[in-house]
Amino acid sequence: MTSRIQKKLLLPDRVRRPPEEGFSWVDRRFLQDYAPRLSRDAILLYFFFTAVSDQQGLSFFGDSTIAVRLRLHEKTVCEARTELVSHDLIAWHRPLVQVLSLQQPKLQRRGSLQSLGDLFRSAGNKADRPSKGGES
Repeated sequence: MTSRIQKKLLLPDRVRRPPEEGFSWVDRRFLQDYAPRLSRDAILLYFFFTAVSDQQGLSFFGDSTIAVRLRLHEKTVCEARTELVSHDLIAWHRPLVQVLSLQQPKLQRRGSLQSLGDLFRSAGNKADRPSKGGES
């Protein structure tokens, strides 16, 4: 009897959607914001996952199959997948991979990264608090 792989979302709040601009399943922000920081193999693997995943971004190709299809060593596939996970582009829990929606852009601020939403919330909270001098 053949066992069937049960597909389930790994991160339900990060289901990818078609980008608002253009018509490709690959968000243009990937090329602008992420690709410059990734290795060639990680970029190739990301495109592979976007090509083979279903409408929720899920796929379940094994490392050996991916290696054959992309003409890479299995170790290279593992390293590229780890790189994609570390950049928050995919979630992985053997045997499933989920291509994630891209996070909102981060702003560089005095050596730390902060999202634009966090920046606005922080500014709003400061305006609501009394000053340290006791004025209200």
